[in-house]
Amino acid sequence: MIAREDERSHEPTVDAVAGLVQELRETLKTSTILTPWSEGYEESIKRWSDGVEKKAGAVVYVGSAADISATILLCRRHLISFNVAGGKHSSTGAASSDGGLVIDLGKMRKVDVDATSKTINAQGGCIWQDVDEAAAKYDLAMVGGTVNHTGVGGLTLGGGYGWLSGRHGLTIDGLLKVQIVLADGSIKTASEDENADLFWAVRGAGHCFGVVSEFTFQAHDQRNPVWAGQMIFPASTKLDGVVAFGNNLVKTTNGDSAMVLGVTSPPFLNEPAVVATVFHNGYKEEGERVFKDLIDLEPLKNTTEQRPYCKVNGMMNHAVGYGGRKFSKGACFMLPLSADFVRSLIVDLQKLYATVPGSKKSILLFEFFKPEVWCNVPNDAMAFNNRGVHQNLMIGPFWTEAEDEQAVKLWAKQMAKKTRIELERAKIEAGSPKWMDSIGEYGNYD
Repeated sequence: MIAREDERSHEPTVDAVAGLVQELRETLKTSTILTPWSEGYEESIKRWSDGVEKKAGAVVYVGSAADISATILLCRRHLISFNVAGGKHSSTGAASSDGGLVIDLGKMRKVDVDATSKTINAQGGCIWQDVDEAAAKYDLAMVGGTVNHTGVGGLTLGGGYGWLSGRHGLTIDGLLKVQIVLADGSIKTASEDENADLFWAVRGAGHCFGVVSEFTFQAHDQRNPVWAGQMIFPASTKLDGVVAFGNNLVKTTNGDSAMVLGVTSPPFLNEPAVVATVFHNGYKEEGERVFKDLIDLEPLKNTTEQRPYCKVNGMMNHAVGYGGRKFSKGACFMLPLSADFVRSLIVDLQKLYATVPGSKKSILLFEFFKPEVWCNVPNDAMAFNNRGVHQNLMIGPFWTEAEDEQAVKLWAKQMAKKTRIELERAKIEAGSPKWMDSIGEYGNYD
C-alpha cells in the first residue's frame, strides 16, 4: 500500500495526529479511537514481543470495512503513516507505529460457520482460537496456526502451515475469498471468480495489497478426536532417536500424523532438552501405535492424550506467550534431518544462553509435516511460491535487555545462514535438482 509522492507520510507531529483524531471521531461510525491519554491505550500497544512495542499517536479499533476505508483515506489526507495490527505476533514491528496511527482489527473477531457448505467466514481480527472453537461446534476444522493466539490474518496471508497440513495443505489452499480494503479506500471482494489477480496476490503477499476485513475458508470434516501432546527428552542421550523417528514419520505417515521437534532449556533440566510435540488425527490407540517407537524412548515428561482438535493449537501456547523480548527467524531443511547438524545448533544455542541474559527460553522448532498435499498445488498458482518437500525451521531467541537486541538478531541470522549451508549440502547430495534452487524461507517465520 504505497502512497503517491505527494502523499508520502512525514514524521508525525502531535498536532497533526490531533487533527487526524478529531476528524476520525467525527467520521467513524463503529470504531473506538484511543490516544496516549485514553483509558486502555497502554493495553492497546502491547505486542507479542515487548521489543516491538511503540508509542502510537493513535490506535483505532475499527469495527467495519467502511471504517477501515475511512481511516485509510483520512491518514492519507493528513499525511500520517499507519500500521495494521491483528494478532500482533509480528516480531519485526510491522504491527506497531512510532507516533503514527495503528488500525487495530482486534475488535473484529466474529466467526460465522455455514454447516451446509462447510464454509467459515472470519473477520480480520480473529485469532485461531476463535476459528477452531467455532468450527468445532459443527464437527469442522481448518488448517490453522499451531499456536492459537496467532492472528488468522497474518498466518493466512503468509501461507499457513498447521497440524492438518499433511491432509489438507496450507491455510491459503482452503481460502475461498477475502473482503479487502485497498489503499484508495475501495472495498473489494477477491476470489477465483472476482478480482482474480488480486486474489492471486493476497495468497502469499496479502500484507502488501490492503487490509483484509473478512476471510472465507473451506473447512474440513473433523468428527473424531485427536491424540496429541508433548514428550520431553534429554538432548544428550535421546536426540538421535527423536530425529530418526521424525525422519521416518514423514516418510511413512498417510498425512494424519505430524511432529514438531523443539530444542530448548526447560527449568527442570540442567541441559538442553528435545521437546517432541506430536499429533495424530485419530483416537488414542491409533496415536500410541504410530508413535510407539518415540514413546519407547522413555520421555521424562509425556502429556499426550486424546483431546478435541479445537484444543490442539493451544499445546505450545505456554512456551510462546505474550510478553518478554523475542524474535523469529525462518530457515528450511531437507529430510532426513541430520542429528549431528542439530547437535551443532545446540552448541550455538548454549553459547547464546551463556552470553545473553534471559535467553534460556530460546527455542529451535523443526517441523515434520507430510508435504505431498501442499506440493500438489503449483508454485505459480498464487503469490506464495515456496512449496516443496522441504521443511521449516523456526529460530526463536528470547532475551530480557534492550541492549542485547542486535546481538540476538545477529545470532539468529547466523543460525539461519548455517542452516542454509546445510541445505546446500543436502542439495549437492541429492544431485543438485533445479527445484531446490527456489527454496526460500517461510515468510511468517522470517
